[in-house]
Amino acid sequence: MKKLVVLISGNGSNLQSILDACTSGRINGSVAAVFSNKASAFGLTRAQQAGIPAHALAATEYPDREAFDRQLMQEIDAYAPDLVVLAGYMRILSSAFVAHYHDRLLNIHPSLLPKYPGLHTHRQALANGDTEHGTSVHFVTEELDGGPVILQARVPVFAEDTEADVIARVQHQEHAIYPLVIGWFIDGRLQMREGAAWLDGAPLPAHGYAHD
Repeated sequence: MKKLVVLISGNGSNLQSILDACTSGRINGSVAAVFSNKASAFGLTRAQQAGIPAHALAATEYPDREAFDRQLMQEIDAYAPDLVVLAGYMRILSSAFVAHYHDRLLNIHPSLLPKYPGLHTHRQALANGDTEHGTSVHFVTEELDGGPVILQARVPVFAEDTEADVIARVQHQEHAIYPLVIGWFIDGRLQMREGAAWLDGAPLPAHGYAHD
């Protein structure tokens, strides 16, 4: 059975959706370990409750980002994962980390990329009067939130929405599409080739997979 390592920084709701999908067989693999850059992250508790090794590394214990990432890579590699999954991991990755897991590093970002890379995406959507927002699963490259998009989910934004309303709507979609994409990768259907996402032997369009 193929193995995942999941990186988190907070509540771990996407982690929970991945764990549930592994348990139900929607992902034909297992989570081997969970790592966080914050010892207080509730996602670590979710991992422990599921009987999965949970590790916290504090950036303050390392002289720079590169040293932190070297230690993180060493600890991840001890589990020999087939795929590394970023699920609300809030640290910018070093180029060495991205290169080390090239072609097997996924992220989910709460916007319809390439719109709103970085932080505070929901706030920006509301401030700009957007009527549509969403989330994107993509391969990770050195460009922040700039790797090839695999799948997006769109949600409406209503005039009376608060930021909490938009977050809840987007997260509901995240919990559906992230396990789906991870399952594609684990089943050998999804690859990154020539700087693009490929599904079932064909390159995906710029905004990812879409039903005909």
